[in-house]
Amino acid sequence: MSMSLLLACLWAVIANVLAMTPSKDHHWRNAYVLIAVGIPILGYITVQHGPWVGLLVLAGGCSVLRWPVIYLGRWVRRNVAAVKGPAE
Repeated sequence: MSMSLLLACLWAVIANVLAMTPSKDHHWRNAYVLIAVGIPILGYITVQHGPWVGLLVLAGGCSVLRWPVIYLGRWVRRNVAAVKGPAE
């Protein structure tokens, strides 16, 4: 197994261990750290194994960090609606 996939597996294990620990801020600080560490790993995987494997790993990361992804989608939808203006 390549180094990039080993790093992704290690990231997933750490993410699951962090999810099991108690947190006062509902794990948002952990999510920010996981995102900051996961983006370079995802780029490394994409460079080594191609975009399809990169998309699979991205989907796995999004399933682990689903609430930041949901809030990002809501934020984008709200801002797109504000740019379009009120519906007629």
